[in-house]
Amino acid sequence: MSSTGGEQGKARDAPASLSSMISTLVPSLILAAAFVAAFFVARKFFRRVYAPRTYLNHLGKQRQTPAPSPGFFGWIKDFKNLPDAYILDHQSIDGYLFVRFFKVLIVISLLGCIITWPVLFPVNATGGAGQKQLDLLSMSNVQQTPRNVNRYYAHAVISFIFISLVMVIIARESFYVVNLRQAYRRSPWGASRLSSRTILFTNVPKTLSQSALFEMFPGVKHAWVASNTKELEKLVEDRDDTAYKLEDAEVQLLTDANKNRLKAEKNKKHFVAGDITDGTKWINPKKRPTHKLKFLIGKKVDSIEYGRSHLAELLPKITQEQDKHWNGQGELVGGVFLEFTTQRYAQDAWQMMQNRKTKPNSKLQARQLGVLPQEVVWGNLRIKPAEHLVRWAAATAFISVMIIFWAVPVAFVGLVSNINYLAERFSWLSWINSIPSVILGVVTGLLPAVLLAVLMALVPIFCRFMAKTAGYVTYSQIELKTQTWYFAFQVVQVFLITTLSSAVTSVINDVLNNPGSVLTLLAENLPKASNFYISYFILLGLASAAGTLLNIGGFVVVVLLGRVLPGKTPRKIFNKLTKLSAPGWGSEFPKWTNLAVISITYSGIAPLMMGFAVVGFSLIYVAFRYNFLYVYETNLETKGAAYQKALKQLLTGCYLSEICLIGLFAISTADNPQAAGPLAIMCLLLFITLVFHVTLGKALNHEEARLAYTDPSPVNDHHENGLNGTNGTNSEKTVAPQDGHAGAHAPKASRIPLFVRKIINPERNSIHALSGQLDQFYHQPQEPLPIEIQKRAFFNPSVTSPTPVIWIVHDDMGISEREIRDTKKVVPDLYMTDEQATFNEKGKVYWKGVDDGHSREAPVFDERVVY
Repeated sequence: MSSTGGEQGKARDAPASLSSMISTLVPSLILAAAFVAAFFVARKFFRRVYAPRTYLNHLGKQRQTPAPSPGFFGWIKDFKNLPDAYILDHQSIDGYLFVRFFKVLIVISLLGCIITWPVLFPVNATGGAGQKQLDLLSMSNVQQTPRNVNRYYAHAVISFIFISLVMVIIARESFYVVNLRQAYRRSPWGASRLSSRTILFTNVPKTLSQSALFEMFPGVKHAWVASNTKELEKLVEDRDDTAYKLEDAEVQLLTDANKNRLKAEKNKKHFVAGDITDGTKWINPKKRPTHKLKFLIGKKVDSIEYGRSHLAELLPKITQEQDKHWNGQGELVGGVFLEFTTQRYAQDAWQMMQNRKTKPNSKLQARQLGVLPQEVVWGNLRIKPAEHLVRWAAATAFISVMIIFWAVPVAFVGLVSNINYLAERFSWLSWINSIPSVILGVVTGLLPAVLLAVLMALVPIFCRFMAKTAGYVTYSQIELKTQTWYFAFQVVQVFLITTLSSAVTSVINDVLNNPGSVLTLLAENLPKASNFYISYFILLGLASAAGTLLNIGGFVVVVLLGRVLPGKTPRKIFNKLTKLSAPGWGSEFPKWTNLAVISITYSGIAPLMMGFAVVGFSLIYVAFRYNFLYVYETNLETKGAAYQKALKQLLTGCYLSEICLIGLFAISTADNPQAAGPLAIMCLLLFITLVFHVTLGKALNHEEARLAYTDPSPVNDHHENGLNGTNGTNSEKTVAPQDGHAGAHAPKASRIPLFVRKIINPERNSIHALSGQLDQFYHQPQEPLPIEIQKRAFFNPSVTSPTPVIWIVHDDMGISEREIRDTKKVVPDLYMTDEQATFNEKGKVYWKGVDDGHSREAPVFDERVVY
């Protein structure tokens, strides 16, 4: 340090690093132990929360997970023996790759420990700057003297080696994703899916007829033209709201009557109407279910009588409107779904649309290949390119402004993490020094980490909303855009601003005394900001991983709220017990990617971080692996794009690590010209990283397009035009088109040096090898969808939406049977039933499928169609 005061300050404050870590570790460890213990106990009694995939038969035969063997060790053995590839079959590519992502982060972190610790720990520990405890192992302990500058070569060379290996891992995994995605697409299962042969086009001119579309692209089999269903959607929404209110009212009527009957049996005060002999005598006419047609000021109506009459009025209107859109008489909105006879035709059409020279129509836009009906944002299909651009710019500006203004509360968190430093400067904060060290450690370690996690919870919600507002046409695109924005937000807010605020506050006293020393002081104290992220890793690695394993949200909703606020209707009970959740890719990937970026950034500055990263990512991996095997059910597919984006975002850590070291070395050159050597090494690495980044993007795009025309099956053990040329190294072949059209736009093999190809895309990761691995899961084509299912696949849901089934409770008083008859008289087209639902001995609604898992037999069961 440049001042005596600085030396004294460091001597006083250094122990706070270890105190902060311990104060975070102890409560986090206790909390994690409690969560894990609770999980092992609750897992035996609450199968719905911790192993629903083992018995919910609506997931399908191939989608269910076998029940674990009885006993603690039997369950652990089954969990251990199930390979991660099992998730690929029972979930999706995204679920499998999400779990794989943590394995990659563990490998990177462990590699960082192996490379950095043996060299940088001794170099830093003997640096002579007088740091204590955790700071002793960071770069801040290397005193800036001409003799010590040579130590910077160790940081530069080790960082060069480690970051180079990180880039190799990113490249290998990126090519792995491309090969896996294409191997899945070309598998019998993947190729037979309707969605794999379908492309969503927008900005379709209204003057362009369907026959013109069929002529424009060879191999078109079917076209779904999107129409303006705004009025129909209002009618359908009104119908569904009315139907569900009618259902709630009917169940409430039956529940009240049944309670009166039970009270009578127990000789308690109850209502009974005169001498009526049927179930009607238990119904109090003054307490029939009612509601207001408008909030607060609306007319109060009898919910059952109004529901019947209103549905009788709505259903014919809806049928008429649906027929109009079904017959193609609706107003067109510029969206068309084209199904091709084969994947090759679809791929060729997609490639044609990506090339301006071969694009058949300048206005037409191909928005997504392999689109699923359930992921379409129907309201955004009408948005033109110009409007989409304006909306995107506005949404991006909003996110940017949010980042700027969010800096205020996040910076405050950084100040709290270094409150003891501020207390040294400002007398009105001197009372902080009297706080016991344990409590102060919690305030500076645990509290900021918790505040930061809570502060970030609302951000992905805003990002998703803005992405939808921006005009993206599928929810997978919205998730990918959310991932981009949320990651940028995480890096800026959770990392950069917190790091800088921590570094600034730790030296604020010396800066005020000697403003000219600001750069030197920041360079010396920036590594000390890593202490906050050690606490952050501990909190997320222990508490978050244990909380994910315990599935706190599911436990609260199903067990606690399920007992306190049980479902009042059979439908609500059915939904609560059969609908499974899954993490959102746009919000989950950035959170963990940012942690990886932090650990990579500090790899050459404070390498101790890598050890905590290994432990943290390992625990998180176990938690998510369990949930994807036994709990989660993914409904949204990005086909590995989210994982690929996360890999590219890891390069941010490489850039930040290089820039930080360049800054530290550049500052040192002012007094020590010998630091120019390490500075040159890091500048060279930065240049290599930039070239790698650009080259990797182009290579992946080329490989993606090329493999779309690659036959993954071996031909005489020799494959021409493969990634490795004609030597058959990758056992791949570009197949000639069967029709003279498909394959016309297939790119030639990339000209990458052989030794580089073997490193970044080894034979075991080739499309041929992966196709063989996937054969155990996807060797059978999908059963052909019924014709009526295929015809309605890409219509707006309001066009094909059926009238909801009204599911009420069967009673022994005969009321439910009478209500069904009376409803049928008023609304003949409405189906009402009391099957499978009864009252238990306590008068609560009970669905018999809750115990045997026969969800398919429920009247409201809706078969999941795999398009």
